[in-house]
Amino acid sequence: MESSIHILIVDDVHPALLDALETEGLKYDYRPDIMASDVKQVLSDFNVLIVRSKIQADREMLEANPQLELIMRAGSGMDNIDLEVADKLKISCVNTPEANCDAVGEQTVGMLLNLAHNINKGSNEIALGIWDREGNRGFEIGTRTVGIIGYGNTGSAVARKLEGFGCEILAYDKYKEGFGNGVVQEVDLNRLLEEADVISFHVPLTHETRSWINTDFIDSVRKPFVLLNLSRGGIMKTSDVVDGLKKGKISGFASDVLENEKLTSLSQIQIEELNTLNEMNNVVLTPHVGGWTQESYRKISEVLVKKLLAWRHIMNKGKNANRRNTQFVG
Repeated sequence: MESSIHILIVDDVHPALLDALETEGLKYDYRPDIMASDVKQVLSDFNVLIVRSKIQADREMLEANPQLELIMRAGSGMDNIDLEVADKLKISCVNTPEANCDAVGEQTVGMLLNLAHNINKGSNEIALGIWDREGNRGFEIGTRTVGIIGYGNTGSAVARKLEGFGCEILAYDKYKEGFGNGVVQEVDLNRLLEEADVISFHVPLTHETRSWINTDFIDSVRKPFVLLNLSRGGIMKTSDVVDGLKKGKISGFASDVLENEKLTSLSQIQIEELNTLNEMNNVVLTPHVGGWTQESYRKISEVLVKKLLAWRHIMNKGKNANRRNTQFVG
């Protein structure tokens, strides 16, 4: 007999997901406008939860819902799900990093090009009536060494996008090996910090990576470097990045994320840090949109369907003993 599946979707998803669920005859409740505080009140009626970033699937929520069997993250990061607790409760957890890695890869290269050629700076100056060619002389990416930290779906996508520029590409990943090829050199972290002119982060937010980009890290890079953060705001200490920029150790900074992305709830210190960054002409910030394109919006839903059906197949074959929580690095 086929396992009963009842799905709660609490964030906006592409209609392709809903169409596929209906085609498969799967029961779902689509509540993209539900308040995060109300999810706990209705979750007990469902065994599959599909989320983006609206809720924190923490210990309290997971332990209060032993009927949950699967949590699906429509996106890459898994930092809003307590994976350790989910694993203990035998709740499977999957995400979709393969669906938006190309989008983030393009955003990464776009932000690097912006800094390399002073695009924002020059545009802002022209708006003020300033025509300064010499002051906006840039550099060519092909003459630089780019270091990629985290070589999962996104890190490898960045490398593919950079290949055509002819730059030297170094990559470090603590949990992967054997991925070097004719384009990408697999190196240890020390060599990357010694040689890189550009350092681009593509790692999940975990206890290991939290506040990784701090003064100690910045000082460990041998020469002034361009810093790109297309991961999570929590992997950096913004105050230390600001300090690195002021000292000239960070020659340019681009980030698609902030430590606190709820701008209405910034502390006074966070407001001051953000204002400082906004006043710098070698800083480019975007509102966490790197992986959020027209194409990735649909692809995320398509990948969710594939993984949901694969999970259902396993459940229906009675392989519950093989269920386990899996974290994918994007």
